[in-house]
This record gives sequence, C-alpha cells and structure tokens, in this order.
Amino acid sequence: MEFTWTATQNGQSAKQVLSEHGVSHRMFTQINHSNGQVLVNQKPVAPATQVKPTDKVTLVVPAEPADPAVPVSHESLSVVFEDQHSLVVLKPAGLTSVPGPSNRTDTLVNRVKGHLVAQGDVNLVPHIITRLDRDTSGLVLIAKHRLANSWLNQQLADHTLQKRYLAIVGGQLTKDHDLIDAPLRRSDEGFNQIVAPDGKAAQTEYWVKQRCAEWTLVEVLLHTGRTHQIRAHFQSLGHPLLGDALYGGNQQQIQRQALHAFSLSYRDPLTNEIRQFETPLPADMATIIKQV
Repeated sequence: MEFTWTATQNGQSAKQVLSEHGVSHRMFTQINHSNGQVLVNQKPVAPATQVKPTDKVTLVVPAEPADPAVPVSHESLSVVFEDQHSLVVLKPAGLTSVPGPSNRTDTLVNRVKGHLVAQGDVNLVPHIITRLDRDTSGLVLIAKHRLANSWLNQQLADHTLQKRYLAIVGGQLTKDHDLIDAPLRRSDEGFNQIVAPDGKAAQTEYWVKQRCAEWTLVEVLLHTGRTHQIRAHFQSLGHPLLGDALYGGNQQQIQRQALHAFSLSYRDPLTNEIRQFETPLPADMATIIKQV
C-alpha cells in the first residue's frame, strides 16, 4: 500500500513529514525490516532526505502475508463497517477474541482472517484494537494493515478513541453518576483482578440508566484499559455484574457477564472524519431489562 502527503514547510526531512501524519518511529522500524520504502516525488530516498514545499512524500507499506500458524475460519462474522483500513464487527458473547491454548481455530481473529481471504486482501494479519473478553459482547475495531494499527493504537493511547459499555450490575447503585478510581492488580489466588494499593491506576466512569429492586443498568466509560476493569471495579463496590461467575455475580437471569460494548467512535486517520457506531443490547441482556 502507498500513502502520499505533500510537504508544506522548508527545512523538513521526509521522515518529519511522515511523522506529522502519524507514522511513528516504531512504524519506520517495522517498514525497514519488511522492505518498505520512502519516496519523494516517486523516487526512493533515505528517510532523512530534505524535502521542499509541494514535494510529494510517499510511504510504501509492504503487505502482511498470512501467518500459517493462524488457521482460517469461515464461521459467521457480523460486519458493521469496513473500508480499506479498518473493520468494525459485532462480536457475540462466547467468542474468544484472539487464538490461545483453549481455542486456536475459531476465534474472532480466525474469522476476520477468513473474511479477508475471501475478499482477496493482500494484508492477512488482523490487528484487534479494542479487544473484548470472551463472554463480553459488542463492537470491536480491527485494523486491516500495520499502519492503520499504529494510527488507531495511538488514538487509543490518546483517549481520542472511545468505547462505551452497557452493564447490568447486581443490586441498586445509589449514585446516578460516579467515577470509580481504584488501582487494580491480579489476585494472588487466581485470574481475577482485585483493588489493591499496589495495583495499576484504573478509572471507570458510569451513569445509571435504569434501576429495579434486583439490578442497575449502567452506561460505562473506561478512562484506563486494565484487564477485567469494569467487572473488578463493580465487584469492589459490592455490585458485581449479573452472570459474572468469576466475580460473584448472580447467574439466575444470565449465564455470562452482562456486559456489552454498545458504542464506538474514532477518527478516520486519513480524512479526520469521526466515525461513530452503536448497537443495541443483545437478546440475553435485553430480556432482563424488559422484565421490569
């Protein structure tokens, strides 16, 4: 793939022009190791080459061939949006995001790879930007090539990429809005996360959307991205998510954590257009809400 921008200032190198457009130092290293190129007015140059205003600076990004260790899956994939750089899909609860010891053949990555192969894409390494736990449903953003991965991960780090969740927690939260600011670390006894003074900083903001005697529906915005952050933070308040066996949630109404990534927004790295997507609650969570 080729990406071209016009130099606008005197005294700049080709690398500086590309850096202004989100090409990171790490990205340059990756491209150098995979036979990428920097061109000025369609002629190969060293990244340090000085350019003049109106010069066309092009980055040639090599294709990413398939990893033979990652099998293709042709199971169903719910595509919400797609262009040549990114893909937004709706992940069902129960589907693992990336291959691991328990499942190497039919995860979200395997299905996206199958989708890309079926389209004849030359970039066959899906980059999951907003990974979800296996039993969390909702919108997932995927970069289709290494430069899009760099751009979108930078937005994640800058908090300009936002994902919001809907969660059903046990009991009644008393505050309509709050910020849970409590450090998290892995428990010494298991895979769960716990609030602890020696944990990593973690902030979870929530707004109550609906209450009943047995549960509270909340909209959640993460200000940090710790493992199991939403699940662990609400458990620490004494209000674990319904269905969340790992964190002590009541499983009478739902058999998985009642957590759904319903909203996603990010900036298109080339056009600067804000892309926003929303999806309704899945049937298992919607059924609980409708019972009131």
